[in-house]
Amino acid sequence: MASYLSTLSPIAPVRRIRYIIFLKDVLILACTTFGGPQIHLAMMLDRFVAKRRYLTEAELMELNALCQVLPGPTSTQTVTALGFKIGGPNLAYLTLIVWAFPGVMIMTLVAIGIYYVQQNSISLNFTRFIQPMAVGFLIVAGYRIAKKVILNQMGMVLAIISALTAYAFPSPYITPIVLVAGGFATAFAYKKHEKMEKAPFKIQWANFFLWIGVLLAAATLGAITKSLPLRLFENFYRNGSLVFGGGQVLTPMLYNEFVEFKHYLSRQEFLSGLAIVQVTPGPVFSFASYIGVLSMRDAGLSGQLLGGFAATAGIFLPGTFLIFFVYRFWNQLKRYRAVRASLEGINAASTGLTASAAISLFQPMAENGLSVVVVVVTILLLEYTRIPPYVLIIAGLFMGFLV
Repeated sequence: MASYLSTLSPIAPVRRIRYIIFLKDVLILACTTFGGPQIHLAMMLDRFVAKRRYLTEAELMELNALCQVLPGPTSTQTVTALGFKIGGPNLAYLTLIVWAFPGVMIMTLVAIGIYYVQQNSISLNFTRFIQPMAVGFLIVAGYRIAKKVILNQMGMVLAIISALTAYAFPSPYITPIVLVAGGFATAFAYKKHEKMEKAPFKIQWANFFLWIGVLLAAATLGAITKSLPLRLFENFYRNGSLVFGGGQVLTPMLYNEFVEFKHYLSRQEFLSGLAIVQVTPGPVFSFASYIGVLSMRDAGLSGQLLGGFAATAGIFLPGTFLIFFVYRFWNQLKRYRAVRASLEGINAASTGLTASAAISLFQPMAENGLSVVVVVVTILLLEYTRIPPYVLIIAGLFMGFLV
């Protein structure tokens, strides 16, 4: 008996050490990964697959494709689902907190600082090189992912059609349509995939009902109490439940609601925050923290912090509830060949969406020669040197101060 117990006792400490190492890797990415979900995916491939081998490249691409067809922050859902895969719900929630905390903290402090800057007429012109650099990051990330997921002529055609469609119809609601259409197009090629033994579905509905329940409760309480923090939570929870494709898709939705419609922020405040979030590591959805703080600027520091917290919780929770719901039966669902075949089309369509986002972001800069040079230089440095992206970002900020 003693020998039997001695063989069991080391398991828990080994697991704890593995979890700590994983959370440290998540924190490193959260502090050094800039840009949107496409850039995050490239760096996840490098750290989680190539260096740590928590999962295979195919598994990570499959997980990312699943998250792309769900509303919410794609990269956040991907890393949270990976935490769930390794250590269950508890590790998944810790993963979410560790991943989001650096960016949320920075954007909260930036929003508090913006109010000070406004009072003292300090210029934010030092951020002017960051937007073209972000476009360069997006182009390189899209190119690297395209090399991995576009495997044949069908994938190339789907990517081009997706890019043209998203560019011609710049609506956030076109994203899920393009992704579903891409998946549907390749689902018919299911016969080339190996048959797998099917298992009966065991769907646990708790997180789905939690997602719906929180949305209805927040909307009801906000309407009854007229409480601004509650209304902020509901506003961001609703946006987080509707947005597909990451921060670039979320941005126009937030602009329309909080600048054009509700006037919580001025256009200049919004654009300043949008520029700064490009140099903030971690999820682009941390932009919500910035908007939440400034929406409650008149409530003092404690009110601003409350507004930032309400916005942050609202934007991240719906995607988390949904990935917890779907991931539990994903292993059963992917046993169907048509489902696995559809992932090829989803990944190809996502590449097209990335290209469309890069074109849309670059177009306003095309007439500015200096911005074009910054984009090209950023691409060359990323492709032909080993300079980390965060070093390039710091250099861009430094140039903004000098030039």
